[in-house]
Amino acid sequence: MTKAKVICVSGVKNSGKTTLIDKLLPKLTELGYKVATVKHDGHEFNADVEGTDTYKHMQAGAYGTVVFSKGKFMVVKKQENVNEKDMINFFPEADIIILEGFKGSDYPKIEIVRKGNSTESICKEHTLIAIATDIEGLEGKNVVDLNDIDLILKNILDYIHNCDKK
Repeated sequence: MTKAKVICVSGVKNSGKTTLIDKLLPKLTELGYKVATVKHDGHEFNADVEGTDTYKHMQAGAYGTVVFSKGKFMVVKKQENVNEKDMINFFPEADIIILEGFKGSDYPKIEIVRKGNSTESICKEHTLIAIATDIEGLEGKNVVDLNDIDLILKNILDYIHNCDKK
């Protein structure tokens, strides 16, 4: 079980979720938070690089394999019905776990609504920490400028601190 606060960065496809996470990560780590990310892939992705020993092991029939060094490891394991809770449990030492996607979930989230990509919030309102947008006049719970990373960060930190008070 993890002590981490789990927060989603959600939005429709190509809304800029990865870009926003990439901007938030260095700011969170500079503040001393240990942050992990979990991303769901709706397709069966290739978890290993063709030609590596672990790739060859999987191709030869192993259901799982691990490669590790002194400072990191990678596990590739075939398993049915994997979900984000299984992945969250890989990070018991994390302070914050950012889930990319999961727009229909009940996790708290920053939702991106971006010009030319979406026009309105699609997430459950009770799950929203904020809506990050570049659309002027968008109505909704706590609408913030998509380009104001510091304000988005403040919303996340305020949420975390409010959770800690409970």
